[in-house]
Amino acid sequence: MTNGSTPLPAAPADDRKPAYLRVKQHVLAQIQSGTWQEGEAIPGEEALARAFGVSRMTVNRAIRELSDEQIVERVQGSGTYVAQQKYQATLVEIRNIAEEIAARGHVHRSELHKLERTKAGEALGRQFGLKAEQPLFHSVVVHFEDGEPIQVEDRYVNPSVAPDYLGQDFASQTPNAYLMRVAPLQGVRFVIEACLPPRDVAEMLHMAPEEPCLVLRRQTHSQGQVASVAAMWHPAARYRFTGSF
Repeated sequence: MTNGSTPLPAAPADDRKPAYLRVKQHVLAQIQSGTWQEGEAIPGEEALARAFGVSRMTVNRAIRELSDEQIVERVQGSGTYVAQQKYQATLVEIRNIAEEIAARGHVHRSELHKLERTKAGEALGRQFGLKAEQPLFHSVVVHFEDGEPIQVEDRYVNPSVAPDYLGQDFASQTPNAYLMRVAPLQGVRFVIEACLPPRDVAEMLHMAPEEPCLVLRRQTHSQGQVASVAAMWHPAARYRFTGSF
């Protein structure tokens, strides 16, 4: 039982997998399907051991790995609970956020808040290697995962590498997907920092202004020049970046 009321789902029969892995995958499936919600207690180790016909030590290994992966949270003397799920982005490979979300089995949608032509100005002009009065394209898009806002993408684009940028439908494709198609990536520079969001960003992410964000600031290069400069704002409490080499 979970929280004293929810029946434990029947354990799947698959003797080809190691016993601990069957337990781990079963618990993960219940969480990903929404059967067990964030903050809800999951069945105890004894109940899981009985359901799977395995030792408590085997169940303990499965739960320990899920705890290490921040899928569940173990509270001494209380039980094991579904942890707040942090969405993640891969840094080693520049990927479309819509593909990242789909790979997790979740639903992506986006809202376009701004799409305009503007002037580079001195600061952006230096980053793009352009004069202050030269034009740039500017877009602001909010990305959602299963209905929850997880990223505000504030992007400036060099018109010489993407002249049709302002004519795109960014509800049906992401700016990154379009740019990767018309301006293949030659290089990238990025930095990640934690900082408080501007009020408009906080509102778009449905968070309080005093809550910190993780901000990925990224400059991409294509066709021998700077193609785009973007700031991606993420709620620090429910987002993380990952990578491996």
